[in-house]
Amino acid sequence: MVQIAPSMLSADFLHLEEDVELVNRHAQIFHLDVMDGTFVPNISFGFPVVEAIARKARKPLDVHLMIVHPEKYVERFAKAGAAMISFHYEAALADSAAVIDLIHAQGVKAGIVINPDCPTQSIFPYLDKVDFVLIMSVFAGFGGQKFIPESLERIAAVRAELERIGRPDIPIEVDGGISPDNASAVIAAGASILVAGSSIFKARNPAKAIKLMLNA
Repeated sequence: MVQIAPSMLSADFLHLEEDVELVNRHAQIFHLDVMDGTFVPNISFGFPVVEAIARKARKPLDVHLMIVHPEKYVERFAKAGAAMISFHYEAALADSAAVIDLIHAQGVKAGIVINPDCPTQSIFPYLDKVDFVLIMSVFAGFGGQKFIPESLERIAAVRAELERIGRPDIPIEVDGGISPDNASAVIAAGASILVAGSSIFKARNPAKAIKLMLNA
């Protein structure tokens, strides 16, 4: 089943409650990009925004940590309302298994993320532990980037490995440049959670844009 996770980084923060209600009514997941200005060259938002969205959200909160030392903040984001927490393999490296365990200890689904220049094989040792995989189809840190076509091969490679190890039901989430124009190709490659920011919140009809991707 395909799920759409609008990226709240692209929402209108002067009318955030309206955009939260849009997601409640038309999408399946809230995607929250947390950036620290160190792991990525940008800063987004932290606990107060996550907590504010959680108070109005009727769909799960998916917190994507684009930060160094993700292990330091797992518990706080779980308490802030996250139902899903993902972290970058590049930020944790050898400690990835420990971060996954830490997320699970909070009763939250754990995901591992890789940027476009990180080999997909890097995360294969962790596919038997995670609840979902997030493949970046742009480089983490900024919204509005163009989808990298080679991401389709990367999605397919991770899907094939999940099949091989007997975990075909593990969702692959894809983030970066997703729109109604490429959603069908991303789904065909093996993804089932599509993160979209600009293509939803900057669309003339955001609800229609979500529906088009759901039906791609």
